[in-house]
Amino acid sequence: GNLVCPAAFDLGEAAKVAILSVTEGEDKPLKYPDLFAAAGLVLLNKSDLLPYLDYDLPRALDCLRRVNPHAPVLTVSGQENRGLKDLWAKILEHREKMSATGQFQARRQAQPDLHRALVGGRLGARQHRAQPALFLVHA
Repeated sequence: GNLVCPAAFDLGEAAKVAILSVTEGEDKPLKYPDLFAAAGLVLLNKSDLLPYLDYDLPRALDCLRRVNPHAPVLTVSGQENRGLKDLWAKILEHREKMSATGQFQARRQAQPDLHRALVGGRLGARQHRAQPALFLVHA
């Protein structure tokens, strides 16, 4: 039940976006390096709380740059509707670039096969753990 776990796997998504919440500390990129290293975009979330927190923004950015020196960072706040238009513009820009090269359609077409393989593998492993003898008979 952890959303960080699939960070290292290709799930068929068109992009990986990491969310760095200011309420969770500056060290998250170092604690979850796979997530932040794979991100093509990092959102600094809950920025409206910065005046009320002892949050070291330069340290947070330094931690991020250690694992991903190139990911752009957008500062957002859902509470204050800050940065959301910029986020939407980035999403549309990314989709446009992928569509122009055919990557977007290729990823969309590959998703069902990828998801079937992921789900089938997990269900097969779960069935094997639950009833190993039955699994072997049907394998």
